[in-house]
Amino acid sequence: MQRVYLDHNATSPLRPEARAAMIAAMDALGNPSSVHSEGRAAKAIVEKARGQISEAFGVGAHDIVFTGSATEAAALALKDRGFHAGDIEHDAVAAWVQADLPLKTGQVCVAQPAGTALQLANSETGIVQTLPEGLGFCDMTQGFGKLPLAFSWSGADMACASAHKLGGPKGVGCLLLKPGVEVAAQVLGGGQEMGRRAGTENIIGIAGFGAAAEASARDLSAGKWATIEKLRNILEKTLEASGKPLILVGTDSPRLPNTACFAAPGWKGETQVMQMDLAGFAVSAGSACSSGKVKASRVLRAMGYDEDVASSAIRVSLGLETTEDEVQQFAKVWLAAYERFLARKAAR
Repeated sequence: MQRVYLDHNATSPLRPEARAAMIAAMDALGNPSSVHSEGRAAKAIVEKARGQISEAFGVGAHDIVFTGSATEAAALALKDRGFHAGDIEHDAVAAWVQADLPLKTGQVCVAQPAGTALQLANSETGIVQTLPEGLGFCDMTQGFGKLPLAFSWSGADMACASAHKLGGPKGVGCLLLKPGVEVAAQVLGGGQEMGRRAGTENIIGIAGFGAAAEASARDLSAGKWATIEKLRNILEKTLEASGKPLILVGTDSPRLPNTACFAAPGWKGETQVMQMDLAGFAVSAGSACSSGKVKASRVLRAMGYDEDVASSAIRVSLGLETTEDEVQQFAKVWLAAYERFLARKAAR
């Protein structure tokens, strides 16, 4: 059978708009820091993308800092600031914060917003956080393009985003800054990105990022993610209707429209991922940056689930091209595999 990709929270397919913009940018000869005609043409590509992202994300063009990834953007924003967070943040944020804030039903309890880093949406569970006014930093990587949100009215001072989560290329991200908020450059050299991040800009990647951001905003406005949410709900209802012992995570909370996280206690998540891969389905056992590590989900443990549940959860994340037939195929194959697991368990 043809493979079915259900791991869009890890990375999304390159949009045709992004591909076209990147191919066009490959012909740019000049260095965007050069003042001659060729340099100005290259600079125009960067600034066009900055404008596209400005419109799509609701942020001033001057307040966008292009980086090599959302991970780099998080480091640029958070290093040496001593921020606090809950223990559900992506590793890129967790590396720079004190994970000591409590959770209640998946929501982080924020006491001092200015000194807090808080994600917009969790990549594993899809749970969407309530952002307090004056938040110091927000990881918006998973939410941008899927949720109706503008950085300018998020209440955050800083945020990061990544191109490849919304149909752009891998290897380019950005830091968004509230007007008047500044960061100290960590990559030193030239004066690129208004002195905030040195190094010749990745023109090709940035062009793709801009085109993907513009297209993602258009798709969001057209209601395409509402259709995907219906497919996610079909998947969860099909699993639930089977009567098999499983736990659906986050169903009582606001969530990303495309994300389903569920656990089959006793059936290791990495085993499920491998079995589904052999059956032609790409899913994951957590964040793509940590799913290769054989251990229980830190996020689910922080939410209060025990080791057995946290180690037996998988994530299915749908994309704009996912069909109902693909969702139904996956549910059928997964439930059959789970039935075999339960039979083996009962026979022991």
